[in-house]
Amino acid sequence: MGAVHLRPTYPITTRRLLLRPLTEADLDAMLTYRGDPEVCRYLPFEPMTLEVLRTRLAGDWARHELTAEGQTLTLGVEERGTGRLVGDVVLFFHSVRHAAGEIGYVLHPDVRGRGYANEAAAALLGLGFDGLGLHRVVARLDARNGASARLAARLGLRHEAHFVRNELFKGEWSDELVFAMLADEWPASAAATTARAASR
Repeated sequence: MGAVHLRPTYPITTRRLLLRPLTEADLDAMLTYRGDPEVCRYLPFEPMTLEVLRTRLAGDWARHELTAEGQTLTLGVEERGTGRLVGDVVLFFHSVRHAAGEIGYVLHPDVRGRGYANEAAAALLGLGFDGLGLHRVVARLDARNGASARLAARLGLRHEAHFVRNELFKGEWSDELVFAMLADEWPASAAATTARAASR
């Protein structure tokens, strides 16, 4: 890939959402979902306290751009109509040589079923492919997380792998699913259609 940098103009607007950097003012709202054991059940972190959230916000969550492999860009997902923070999404920049990245997402349970995760993740894929010039983006998830698997499929990511009991996850052996999309698949994907519709 060429020059390695992603410096988005914020907020990133979708049909119903704004994606933007997280701030101290978001801590209480983040606690309502990142501190919820049910929300975190199949996610790769334990329920977070206010202190943990504050530490993360002062660390890697403070990044507003991607300039090197190994970095992550975490953005808040805000409802345009209400200004309420309803979740956050993350873009991992794994490798310059392989132009590889990964996406992740976590939303408040009370907005489930509204299509917000689809909208936010589609915008995130756009950042990875159109903004950073990635060749391949993956989503890795616990096989028991059916909602997340259905979301990956709706976005147009291909189900590529099912690893059986490959990871010790929160004290038990867990299956992992891998979904992926390539840059040349992105323009015709459902996620790209969602992203284009949001920009009109």
